[in-house]
Amino acid sequence: MSRREQILATAAELFAKRGFHGVSVADLGAACGISGPALYKHFASKDAVLAAMLVSISEQLLAVGRERARAAGEPRAAVVALVDWHVDFALRHRPLIVVQDRDWESLPGQAREQVRALQREYVDVWATELQAVHLGLDLEQARAMAHATFGLINSTPHSALLPDPAMGALLHQMALGALGLQTAGAQVPQNVT
Repeated sequence: MSRREQILATAAELFAKRGFHGVSVADLGAACGISGPALYKHFASKDAVLAAMLVSISEQLLAVGRERARAAGEPRAAVVALVDWHVDFALRHRPLIVVQDRDWESLPGQAREQVRALQREYVDVWATELQAVHLGLDLEQARAMAHATFGLINSTPHSALLPDPAMGALLHQMALGALGLQTAGAQVPQNVT
């Protein structure tokens, strides 16, 4: 992991615990094992750290989402692949989701617009596949389905007490059900370890 990546990962953890405004440059530097001023070799400001963090995750969500949808070969498989990706991301990057939700207003304007544009594109990857699965579904309905599914996936890992494998299986099943793709008779896994 590069020093820049370490700073972003550490910042995500600190911002998630204490909020963007509750973490100083000195706090961030100390947590990374460097002086606060040494952070300026990698980022122009604390705002730049937040911007890089949230733009980066939005770029990653979009790039991997597109790749998985393309590789799936058909719409239903593409939606399943998108659900798999988003559940995996949400479980592995809890702090980033907390920061995105709680510290959105602290994001500099240009970065906020960039994140919004990337997120719209990501939603449209989902919406395109959902329209192909559910013929007759209009674009706004498909986008709303994607957003509702993100809400389910993104919020649950922060409040639930299940181990990650069980949480992942539950989120996967519930997301597919919310999207009208759950197979009949499927059971929520018990005691997944």
